[in-house]
Amino acid sequence: MKDFKMTYFFLRLPIAISLLGHGLVRLPKLETFSNWMVTSMDKSAIPSFIIVPFSYILPIVEFLIGLSLLIGFQTKYTIYSGLVLMSILILGSASIENWSAIEAQLLHSVYLGGLLWFYEKYKPVSNH
Repeated sequence: MKDFKMTYFFLRLPIAISLLGHGLVRLPKLETFSNWMVTSMDKSAIPSFIIVPFSYILPIVEFLIGLSLLIGFQTKYTIYSGLVLMSILILGSASIENWSAIEAQLLHSVYLGGLLWFYEKYKPVSNH
């Protein structure tokens, strides 16, 4: 592919902005977000001693994955991290039967999977 870097940047941009935005809006109100998540996961079989720390870590992870995708830092591993995060979120959403949230999380997962496929298919071959 002739202009891989630019094309791949624009393909990463929407998902990077989505994840970065999720993290950015939650970071200033971390305690409020944590309380909301703990309350919404009340009916889950997942114990609160897992949910509470996760609710504080999630916005930071979303922000870092989004930023890493935006700047193109370790893209392949960042995509894997994003897929792991989406899988964890899907498990949490399934545990409270929040099927509409799973739709958005699956969409993010498919997009990340498409990015990984594109990267593997068209990445420039290194001369080293």
